[in-house]
Amino acid sequence: MQLNSVEDLFIYELSDMYSAEKQLTRALPKLAKAANDQTLEEAFTNHQRETEMQVKRIEKIAADCGFKLKRKKCEAMEGLISEGASMINELEPGALRDMALISAAQKVEHYEISGYTSLMKLAREMGDRKTMALLEKTLAEEQNADAALSKVVDEELDLLEVGTADDEEDTRVPRAA
Repeated sequence: MQLNSVEDLFIYELSDMYSAEKQLTRALPKLAKAANDQTLEEAFTNHQRETEMQVKRIEKIAADCGFKLKRKKCEAMEGLISEGASMINELEPGALRDMALISAAQKVEHYEISGYTSLMKLAREMGDRKTMALLEKTLAEEQNADAALSKVVDEELDLLEVGTADDEEDTRVPRAA
């Protein structure tokens, strides 16, 4: 695909995020099912509903702008999802697997935050304030999902139950109260 304009790049990048979000709608229920912590399971389930709305929002942007999304696969999201799936398969249920799932999910959120930030810049360059507003809403949801995952780590997970690899002195930094 040849990109000759800001609009071409915008369509290409929006199509990539569309693929990413579609893949994520299929992955999040698996993460929720694999989560041991109830709050983490709820965070994945809530974000899955948000992600479904984000897919619809991308479709609305494409319709409002009068273009069709390109048929492309977001290989980055495919890799990130694969990484999360391997954590499910390699670790037993519990706090350590929950931490691994959060780590994988936050990588996804950071990828999406970056993607939506770039799309907003392209929409601004095109002078499309309506699209910018829709993208800003999605960006805020992605940032909130990332913060919710951090909150689970900070307030819910008891990684102390996992223990250390050996019986040497524990040098971990205690959690903030």
